[in-house]
Amino acid sequence: MYLIVGLGNPGEEYVMTRHNIGFNVIDILSKKLNIKLDKLKFKALYGQGKLNDEKVLLVKPQTYMNLSGEAIIAIKNFYKISNENTVVIYDDIDLPIGEIRIKKHGSSGTHNGMKSVIQNLGTEEFPRIRIGIGKPEEKENLINYVIKKMPKEEKEKLDKSIETASEGTIKIIEKGIDIAMNEFNGRNI
Repeated sequence: MYLIVGLGNPGEEYVMTRHNIGFNVIDILSKKLNIKLDKLKFKALYGQGKLNDEKVLLVKPQTYMNLSGEAIIAIKNFYKISNENTVVIYDDIDLPIGEIRIKKHGSSGTHNGMKSVIQNLGTEEFPRIRIGIGKPEEKENLINYVIKKMPKEEKEKLDKSIETASEGTIKIIEKGIDIAMNEFNGRNI
């Protein structure tokens, strides 16, 4: 079984913001895999289905970004899912807009949602898909940058990376993370 988690913030005011890129990928996967996000439990909105013969849980934590790890650990423990089958998808200011990076493990960097995930899981050893949102202008506050609506030209580029991240997630489930990393890392969007 795979636990696929997209990080974001619940609520209409956060729709189409940079910080909700993880939620956007889960929405695309929900359509592609025909998995309805219709359960609200474990501080998360989630759905269960299959990709080929592999069970898949798609999850959007409802705790707000900085407490995302609480939902993930609750679901992970209930379904007894291994770290290597727990994939977290999130926005990253340290990557250029639209670039994606699939990794087997790593630190949280400056991402508070990932800090919560690592703290709750007690490890950095789990796969993740980082989606670049670029850095704010020097004068702009980081929090404002990640939670404000995206400009149209940026949204078009990020929509392509969201699609690519969904394809990368499917590749991880079907063929494993090594093949997904080889195929998707460094790809120009």
